[in-house]
Amino acid sequence: MSSWGETNTASAIRFEEVTKRFPGGVRPAVDRVTLAVDPGEFIVLLGPSGCGKTTLLKMVNRLYDTTSGQILIDDMPIDSMPAPQLRRRIGYVIQQTGLFPHMRVEDNIGVVPKLLGWDKARTTQRATELLDLVGLPADEYRRRYPGQLSGGQQQRVGLARALAAEQPTLLMDEPFGALDAITRSRLQDELKSIHKRLGQTILFVTHDIEEAVRLADRIVVMREGQVVQYDQPRQIVMHPADAFVSELVGAEDVLRRLSLLPVDTALKPLNGSPVADLPTVDIRTDLRVALSMLLELPVDQLVVLDDGGTPVGTIDLASIEAAGASELPLNMHTTGTLA
Repeated sequence: MSSWGETNTASAIRFEEVTKRFPGGVRPAVDRVTLAVDPGEFIVLLGPSGCGKTTLLKMVNRLYDTTSGQILIDDMPIDSMPAPQLRRRIGYVIQQTGLFPHMRVEDNIGVVPKLLGWDKARTTQRATELLDLVGLPADEYRRRYPGQLSGGQQQRVGLARALAAEQPTLLMDEPFGALDAITRSRLQDELKSIHKRLGQTILFVTHDIEEAVRLADRIVVMREGQVVQYDQPRQIVMHPADAFVSELVGAEDVLRRLSLLPVDTALKPLNGSPVADLPTVDIRTDLRVALSMLLELPVDQLVVLDDGGTPVGTIDLASIEAAGASELPLNMHTTGTLA
């Protein structure tokens, strides 16, 4: 038997002609989906309600079994082991968190490790590490019950629980959908940071294009059970496969296009210009953020810093426009309401 799921390495996932039909359904909920996910990728399943994205996700941990086709994790068909054993090897986060209300936070996080036979010391240590990782200091939160936490805090505990057994695959079904915009944004940043640190393979379901663009390495756009486009966020927004994708992702939205381009695409050389008193942006900042700063601050340019904090150039309204971020006309001065 393969040791899949028993190491910290990220998994590869492959869907081969996967179809799911429910009794009485007019059409398949998932219809002949074939795609591959590389180890460590953050993949977002995007589409309107009823497009099949959640069904596809739930087939990975066999909450639904396929009608035909197969799903493989690290080249092993997922139906080659009992479903409960499979689920212990895949982290799963849902919108409602699914926390056990009668169990303390620490015990909720330790559910899967306990099922896997971890000893108490190891489980406690893991809960402590994860609570700190998701921004809930263990000394303050480990003994609380879910009912004593806010919605955002419960979602953080749900994420910690999904990470507890160090599974190489994490499934997330609209986990932030019920949260307010500020909490949602903070948790998205938290998740990006955690993914960068731990490198798990993540499949994440959402109907929110802003969330998809912000998080994904690649996006799977679905409609009526089928994959319409599978590509990097920038390619999907800049080059939608058809009118459906264009409307779904807001391909005509100039600001969304700018959010996909880093500031180095509009970089101007320093040429000895004095920059000591100018505001700065990190080279990984996107053009939308840079544009917002230029519109809000009493300056006409920003200094761009590399990863080591060294100035490498400047950026201004003219260079953003010249970067060719959009094929549409870019009226810089009509966007002053940027948040």
